[in-house]
Amino acid sequence: MKSKAALKRIIETLKELYPEGLCSLQYEKDYELLFAVRLSAQCTDERVNKVTPALFARFPTLESFAEANPEEVGQYIHSCGFFNGKARDLVACAQQLLERHDGKVPDTMEELTALPGVGRKTANLILGDVYGQPAYVCDTHCIRITGRLGITDGSKDPVKVEQQLRKAIPPKESSAFCHRMVLFGRDTCTARSPRCQNCPLKQDCDTGKSL
Repeated sequence: MKSKAALKRIIETLKELYPEGLCSLQYEKDYELLFAVRLSAQCTDERVNKVTPALFARFPTLESFAEANPEEVGQYIHSCGFFNGKARDLVACAQQLLERHDGKVPDTMEELTALPGVGRKTANLILGDVYGQPAYVCDTHCIRITGRLGITDGSKDPVKVEQQLRKAIPPKESSAFCHRMVLFGRDTCTARSPRCQNCPLKQDCDTGKSL
């Protein structure tokens, strides 16, 4: 396991690189973030941000989503991939939010993961970004980079990675840390051909130090 000193250096370096540490998905309403995260599955945030303005203009309320024909929703999100399943999830999720939660996005892991199309990654993001709770969002970037750094044991299982991060990263840093992992994964620690030679985290990276 990483030393506390190494973890602190990693966290502080990432803060310097990405001061805001925010989600790159664009939204105005809480449920819009929930829906945008669902659309981002196996799709880039950049693509989702190109799709959601027209989608949210056509369906401006939770009620309009709940009453929508999934086929029409699918036409707006076609370029996000797996659009049929995602469209069904958005409509069903809107219906459940209205029927079971008075139109509000719930604030517990159990209630969030009971919604159609919502897994732990999405639930953690909502808990962190919307409700300011400790949140460990284990997407592919976070899983890959924390494994390379040696913060986790290299597991590809999101639940195991989340459990290990909860022991390593302070709760107050958790949400922003995971967002910074995404940004760092796009800029430097890419899936293919990571830029290890000029990496600002190299001194504390198990992979980088082995090169």
